[in-house]
Amino acid sequence: MKPVTLLLAFVLAAGLSMPSSAQVPPTPGQAAAYDGILHAAHEGDLEALQTAISKGELERADGYGRTAVHIAAHASHEDVIAALAKAGADMNRLENDAYDAVTIAAVANDTDMLKAALEAGNKATNITSRYVGTALIAAAHLGHHEVVHILIEAGAPLDHVNNLGWTAVIESIVLGDGGENHVKTLRHLVDAGADIMIADGSGRLPIDLARARGYEEMIAILER
Repeated sequence: MKPVTLLLAFVLAAGLSMPSSAQVPPTPGQAAAYDGILHAAHEGDLEALQTAISKGELERADGYGRTAVHIAAHASHEDVIAALAKAGADMNRLENDAYDAVTIAAVANDTDMLKAALEAGNKATNITSRYVGTALIAAAHLGHHEVVHILIEAGAPLDHVNNLGWTAVIESIVLGDGGENHVKTLRHLVDAGADIMIADGSGRLPIDLARARGYEEMIAILER
């Protein structure tokens, strides 16, 4: 079963709703309608950004709850993130689907933006997404091993359990493909001290899940 199909099956079994998209960046139409600080953040225009800040627009949001911080994260403008943080923007504010800049960067595998957001004060410990998860869980799901390493170094909670009953370790297995990226992800988590004895909602340990899928390299890491 493909990872996305597997996720849908578990979500439905848990009685949860599946979001239309894991992350919702501004559409071209939305971006075209932006003005003031939202337009400046999307375009990376620092001069216009400062003008908008001086007009009191720092925490202005679009209809999806995205502030300039979220929009700049989606657009990968690290200098805008730094300028917003310096002006006092709320770096840990969540948009309507409960994403922050760190989680946006983690899902996009954008390590430069991730580092910029963390340096600007966005916490790796935030609880984000409709799944009541973390940026670390999202990155582990996708096999973004460099992001996982950065988040671990930033103090992300290793053993947080989301509302699917999964940790980052479990997601790296059940939503991964057993390939190099997910293996590296699991290795980072285990080496950092993640608890491999936390079971899923059905009582299955990570090693049981890896064995069921025949993920030999993951089994070896967990047995070690």
